[in-house]
Amino acid sequence: MAMFVDKAPFVAKAGCGGNGCVSFHREKFVINGGPDGGDGGVGGSIILLADANMHTLLDFRFKSKFFAENGEDGRGGRCSGKAGEDMIIKVPMGTLVRGEDGRVVADMFEDGQRRVLLHGGRGGWGNAHFATPTRQAPNFAKPGIQTQPFRFTLELQTIADVGLVGFPNVGKSTILSVVTRAQPKIGNYHFTTLTPNLGIVRRHGQDYVMADIPGLVEGAADGAGLGHDFLRHVERTRLLIHVLDMAGSEGRDPISDYEAINLELSRYGDLASRPQIVAANKMDLPDGEDYLALFREKYPDVPVFSVSAATRKGFDELLDAVEQHLKELPVLRPYEEEEFLDELPDLSGFTVRRAGSIYYVEGSAMQRLIDSVNFDDTDSVKWFHFTLRRTGVIDALRKAGAGEGDTVQITDMQFDFID
Repeated sequence: MAMFVDKAPFVAKAGCGGNGCVSFHREKFVINGGPDGGDGGVGGSIILLADANMHTLLDFRFKSKFFAENGEDGRGGRCSGKAGEDMIIKVPMGTLVRGEDGRVVADMFEDGQRRVLLHGGRGGWGNAHFATPTRQAPNFAKPGIQTQPFRFTLELQTIADVGLVGFPNVGKSTILSVVTRAQPKIGNYHFTTLTPNLGIVRRHGQDYVMADIPGLVEGAADGAGLGHDFLRHVERTRLLIHVLDMAGSEGRDPISDYEAINLELSRYGDLASRPQIVAANKMDLPDGEDYLALFREKYPDVPVFSVSAATRKGFDELLDAVEQHLKELPVLRPYEEEEFLDELPDLSGFTVRRAGSIYYVEGSAMQRLIDSVNFDDTDSVKWFHFTLRRTGVIDALRKAGAGEGDTVQITDMQFDFID
């Protein structure tokens, strides 16, 4: 049986850009052929791909470093270097990717979803780019942009409309097997289920995903038992079915169990506010009706449905209530992502001056900044604008009098000022 892994660290590095080439055309009977050094190839990117056929992060226990291919150096004859091959990392649906600071930088929410996590380094320009009427034999080229490795953490969260929660051995797996075609492991002992099991409920022309979440114990919010490994998978669910052994068949008090589970949910984020209905299971056993009467007396406003997974009775009313709730509840949404950005370059010491109608931004790090941007790539340009804002360049231009549409020049590049 494969091990279930739902959290895994890894290191990723996009490919470095290839270096530009310094070369001059050489041909018989051709004098002063001129510069013909080609550009370096762009480095490969790190791309995430959500795969519905994956259900665990076990693969990342055996491979935790992912380096994309570097771009090749340019060559003579204006031959550009070959671009580095992208590194595609497959992850299960519902995987969150967190940076070292814990921020969610990607939520792989849908099957087939692709996300560029790290962009490959831009290739350097060959000397053919630098030829001018007054500089006909440039003997220099730009190096490719060197990339750095970054650490991330993958965190798998089950994506389901309905989650079955409750103490171990209360019948969650059996209920899942009754209302779906799933075949979870079922046994008369605690922690039969150590991984979330998913099934599709098809009823009245409506399909929805139900998950049997591993059993909870007291202190789970502090990591006891399956702890956060359980609670993490509840976060994605729209509706909770709280399964109770209403007959107290193992000498437990179903009311105490109900309160204990809800206490753990309340201590872990906003799970206590998640819509919840109660499935009073094992009602075919003695004492079930007595405990049910006590439960309804103490919690008259809690919707509770009598079921028996062993005899397959009582599920029509329960599923009717589930379907009604799902019609009223909002659909699942991915987490809000925060764009992952490489470390911001140190632009301290820059100056802004105006000459005529142009605002010049000058500083020792400006050339490196421009070299790091691929102006043909939308995400790279967004990073460039973000960097100018975060490092104070935009504020400095505004103080110098720059307004919307004014021309700004950084090294040899000109832009329209956008506030």
